[in-house]
Order: sequence, then C-alpha cells, then structure tokens
Amino acid sequence: MNRWLTISAFVFTASVAHAAEPFELRARRTETGLETRTVNRDGKLVTETVPVTTAKYSVQTIDPAKSAIVICDMWDDHWCRSAAARCDKLAKEAAPVIAAARKAGFTIIHCPSDTMDFYKDSQARQRAKDIKKTEPPKPKAIEAPALPIDDSDGGCDDAVAPKFSKAWTRQHKAIAVDEDKDYVSDNGPEVYSILRAHGVKTVVVMGVHTNMCVLNRGFAIKQLRKWDLDCLLVRDLTDAMYNPKKKPFVTHDIGTELVIHHIEQYWCPSITAKDLVGAK
Repeated sequence: MNRWLTISAFVFTASVAHAAEPFELRARRTETGLETRTVNRDGKLVTETVPVTTAKYSVQTIDPAKSAIVICDMWDDHWCRSAAARCDKLAKEAAPVIAAARKAGFTIIHCPSDTMDFYKDSQARQRAKDIKKTEPPKPKAIEAPALPIDDSDGGCDDAVAPKFSKAWTRQHKAIAVDEDKDYVSDNGPEVYSILRAHGVKTVVVMGVHTNMCVLNRGFAIKQLRKWDLDCLLVRDLTDAMYNPKKKPFVTHDIGTELVIHHIEQYWCPSITAKDLVGAK
C-alpha cells in the first residue's frame, strides 16, 4: 500500500483561485460496530459476532480565514533512519499543500518541538512570542481506549533499532516559513493564543507521528480537542512510529492506518490533502 500522495500543479492553481471563499470537503470518521455472521467451520454453520470498522463521510464547510494549519514535528532528522526517510518524503509532499493553504488564507503555525533555539532570531518565532496571551480553558475530559498498536519499543522499524537521540535541530527545510505571516512555536498555550487571536474555528493537523506527537503534544490533537477546538487530521500527510515486529504484527502502513482510524473514531475526523486545498 502506497500512502504517499502526489498532487499536481493544476490542483493548487485551481484551489488558490478560490482563495477567499469557504469550501466544502469530505471529512471521514471511523465507526466500529458489531456484526453477526454465519460461517462454515469444519462443515458446521456457526454464528459469530465480530467487530466491523466502517468509514463514514460527512460534508464539512471550512473557511480558510478562520482556519489554521499546525505542522507537528516534521523535523529535519530523526534517530530512527526509517522514520527519517519517511519524514523527508512527507515534508516534500506537504510543502506545496502548505504553500497553497497559506495563499488561500489559512494561518500557518510551524511546531517543530525542541528546536526553538534554531528560530530564536526568526520573525515568525517572535510573532508567536508577541501574540496577546489568552488563557486556555479548563480541559474537557475525553475518554478513549488504548492505541491499536504496540509502540512500547519506540516504534522504530529499522533492521537494527538505534538508541534514542535528539537528532532534530529544526523543521525540515523543504517546508518554508513565511517570516511575514507564519508563526513558530512548540508551546501549547502559546499556540492556543495564536488560534484565538485569529478567530480560528478549525485546526488542521499534519505531521509526525500519529501515535505519539500528533496526538500527544501540548499543541496537538488531544489537547486541542480538550480545549474544545475542532480539529481535522490530514491523513495522507502523517506517519506513525510502529514496528511490524510488535502487535498487531501488520505492515508499517497498515499500523499507521490503524492509528488514523483510532483518531477518527475517538478524537477528530480526517481529510486528505486534496480536500484541504479545495480540490474538486
């Protein structure tokens, strides 16, 4: 299964032409239910109840002027070589999407955790620090089960997993920071203040890794949802830290899809990059 998306220049040209207008997109949620089946087992008809996962789509209107993109930990390097290679490809796929969204009016917030020293002289970093502070509300209680994958080993799928180290120093260079418009931050309350200052109603999240940073950072999906902000995950511009040698013993791509389904069921809907830029 190839999860990576290639989007033509035509898509971006067409989408930017409608920059000032709200547009509709297809948001996907995953529902898990039970289904009763009759199967033949060793010559005997047996009735059994099994879990079934179903994708449900709904039409959602998004106004770029009241929307933001949070780019989560799309770093320049990673301690896991396989993860680093996937992030490199992912960043290059995300770059034109982010550029198109910026032109359409989205607020762009770059959130490469643990790299703020690199951006200490950046206008985009200073803009985030200077934003009028808004105290986040008391977090809502949202219950969700454990993830459907075992990432207890760190999730690296290298042939020989290296030891953890802080390999990243900045956001991937393929993703441009517009110093006149964008924000750089890795602080949850600061990101919340940026969102409120712009009247943001919808936060679009992309980056790595779904089962770790994309869910759990202080500026990412769990925290945003607990602050009662509407979120959308860009499911084809994300990845997971999952080692197929761990449960449920599936390929890396399927492991990523399982985490995406988990997010869709318990945290927020997902969209595709084409949805995001208003492609028809």
